[in-house]
Amino acid sequence: MSTDSTTPPSPPSPGGAAGKPRQSRTGLTSTGARKASAKSTRSRAREFALQALYQHLVGRNEATAIDAFTRDLAGFHKADSAHYDALLHGCVAEAAELDALIVPLLDRKLEEISPIEHAVMWIGAYEFRHCLDVPWRVVLNECIELAKEFGGTDGHKYVNAVLNGLAPSLRATEVQADKASGKARG
Repeated sequence: MSTDSTTPPSPPSPGGAAGKPRQSRTGLTSTGARKASAKSTRSRAREFALQALYQHLVGRNEATAIDAFTRDLAGFHKADSAHYDALLHGCVAEAAELDALIVPLLDRKLEEISPIEHAVMWIGAYEFRHCLDVPWRVVLNECIELAKEFGGTDGHKYVNAVLNGLAPSLRATEVQADKASGKARG
């Protein structure tokens, strides 16, 4: 599929449905795992960042073109735009570093990972590194929810395993405190 910098491709519908993605100005199609009204502005920011990162991974579009497209989607005004900016631009800028953190925890080549799960792992790794105001368990749970809602059938299990493996090196103090209090397995 040919794309230009003005029309990024839309991500696939939830569940990793095969076939050509639909172009839509409404953004990702949700399975309704969480009611839209119950989602925080940061949860919404993660959803829009996931869509934007998918466009970057699949369409190889520039972050600025993706950003302009994504901000025009229905519901963007309900997202934490600062958090969205940090995730999109931070993940794109640190893509090689984030991949270097993720790859040792994979049981297959990075190229074999779904772009949705890849983008979700970027979001998780980025938040572990840079969003220290968000507890590591929240980052993990939010990423699992993204993968459940928009990824393949068992993609959330893979995301969970990889990010759980990454957390002790990026959030050592928090993970140890949770283990000591019995909140985290390990």
